[in-house]
Amino acid sequence: MKFSKKDLIKLYTNLVRTRAFDELFTRRLGQGKLLGFYHSSLGGEAPGVGGCSFLRKDDVIFPHHRGHGIPHMIGKGIDIKYFLAEHTGKVTGGCGGMSTFHCFDSDNGLYGYSGLIGSSFPLSAGYGLAAKRNGREQVVVCFFGDGGSNRGTLHEAFLMASTWKLPITWVCENNGLSQFVPFEQSYPVNDIADLAQGYGMPGIVVDGQDVIAVAEAVTAAVDRARKGKGPSLIECKTSRFCPHFVSAPDMCGCEIRSDEEIEELKKQDPIVICHKKLMARKILTKKTIEKIDAEVAAELEAAEKFADESPPPEPSIFDDLLYAN
Repeated sequence: MKFSKKDLIKLYTNLVRTRAFDELFTRRLGQGKLLGFYHSSLGGEAPGVGGCSFLRKDDVIFPHHRGHGIPHMIGKGIDIKYFLAEHTGKVTGGCGGMSTFHCFDSDNGLYGYSGLIGSSFPLSAGYGLAAKRNGREQVVVCFFGDGGSNRGTLHEAFLMASTWKLPITWVCENNGLSQFVPFEQSYPVNDIADLAQGYGMPGIVVDGQDVIAVAEAVTAAVDRARKGKGPSLIECKTSRFCPHFVSAPDMCGCEIRSDEEIEELKKQDPIVICHKKLMARKILTKKTIEKIDAEVAAELEAAEKFADESPPPEPSIFDDLLYAN
């Protein structure tokens, strides 16, 4: 499909915003200002951004742990300052219970997600059934990694969604690593999209580094689902320029990934790819880029201020249970 100039600038802007917030979360973790741990989305921002930037406000999304869902939430229009604040251990009240793996913003179709790999599949099927029954042409978009595709819950949900023609778009973000395990060592075929044939639904492979290609594929699948034609599976071949989580060794199998390998991957940086395409079409200008960069810097500054100045949570009777020996 063809996107307008405004649409394409939106995709580029959301990529830049996602990368900036990802770098902010990583920096704050190193400064001791972020609780727990963080799974950076560096290099793999395009599937979440492209898959969510043109959804309806009431469409339901299920992000996953890569970037802690930031690419998907930014694409969907969710204010990340609340997410940052709760990663900082603060009470926000803004999006109703955001935390590292439990995010809730019902106004934007986000009803939570989990660090339990594969848990999103049956939940997406359930919301897909609700969407079909309510008659409002809502669509559910479920994102998962190549590691998640090995869970039995995927097959159960695929079968139900296809049999009942539920309005679901399944989006696999395949970075080829499944935490540490090389894809070719854990999968007998080249493409996860091949699973679709067994469930009678379309399955396509797209360049997961090209946010425009992702947006085109997901938009087409969402339109199909909205018309009552059932689910689709989209596999985005993407990359990860960083370890599985910040400060971990950057492993592939039993070996550390080399600097040369990472530099080769960075030649397919999704921001650079989008930038080059839009510059070639004279959609981006120096003035536009400077405006975007300034707005993103201001957004980050405001988000960090909000996170630092939000109040800590009140003591709870459950604290003793959580930290008891």
